[in-house]
Amino acid sequence: MKRREFMALVGGALARPIAARAEQAKRIARIGLFLPPPRNLEVDAFLGGLRDLGWVEGENVHVEYRDAGGDDSRLPALAAELVALDVDVLATATFPGILAAHHATTKIPTVMIVGPDLVAIGLAASMAHPGGNITGQTFFLTELAAKRLEILASLAPSITRAGVLMQRGNPLNDGTMRAMTTAAQALKIELRPIEIGIPGDLESALSVVGSTPMDGLVITDANAFVTNSSMVAAIVDKCRVPSVAAPIVASRGTALVGYGVDFTAIFRRATVFVDKILKGANPADVPIEQPTQFKTVINLKTAKGLGIQMPPSLLVRADEVID
Repeated sequence: MKRREFMALVGGALARPIAARAEQAKRIARIGLFLPPPRNLEVDAFLGGLRDLGWVEGENVHVEYRDAGGDDSRLPALAAELVALDVDVLATATFPGILAAHHATTKIPTVMIVGPDLVAIGLAASMAHPGGNITGQTFFLTELAAKRLEILASLAPSITRAGVLMQRGNPLNDGTMRAMTTAAQALKIELRPIEIGIPGDLESALSVVGSTPMDGLVITDANAFVTNSSMVAAIVDKCRVPSVAAPIVASRGTALVGYGVDFTAIFRRATVFVDKILKGANPADVPIEQPTQFKTVINLKTAKGLGIQMPPSLLVRADEVID
């Protein structure tokens, strides 16, 4: 064997283990997951979805998880921290979360687990072709609030004034009120917007709610209402009127009906986007999706206390009934 051939053979033999080790290290993908509120069930669903797609913690993926503890003001710092770690993909939820991710990076692929209409807020060119570094799932919160008003009217046809509980400063409040006003006009219901400062004094919030005349209440999907079930329960108890909220709020509190997206299913579905990106897909070309699974929760205990007979048609469709 000639010396040149021998050296080439030795060089190739030495290079293969190095290349193999490099390839093995490359397979450890890093996901930066940061969320406004603590959502243990949803995080478990996200990790479970990854496992179903073949991504196993410690083997071929590592998830850097950060929790803002319900304080949206912490989100920008968490996003910046994960960007500094040079993760392969970011994943977050809600309007404040996605804005924090956008301000932190326009390069790292970002998956919106659930949040606002990216096209409407200027962070995507279209649903089919986002065109930037963000894709994921959106549900139109404004239309969902209008749907809750329709459900409220069907349960209590005599309603003439409906309170609308919103988090003060939420940039989606104006759009929510516009969508609800259209529905309210058709239903001949007067809307009474109630904006609550979060975090804030519960007694002050209860005073505002108590001084607002209403015979029905719609609770919007603000982060604070999703995470602070005890506060919502206190407000619902104070109002003593039929109320419709997000399913997760109704499950944990005393709202009469919960209607909306199934957050657990959404978190699991989000891993499909993460999987595509980790396998080389460009988020600019991955279509934004809308959830197809909606959940209905009925609280019969609350219904009995209010003297409301729940329609059998609604009971049949319910995913959860609280006795």
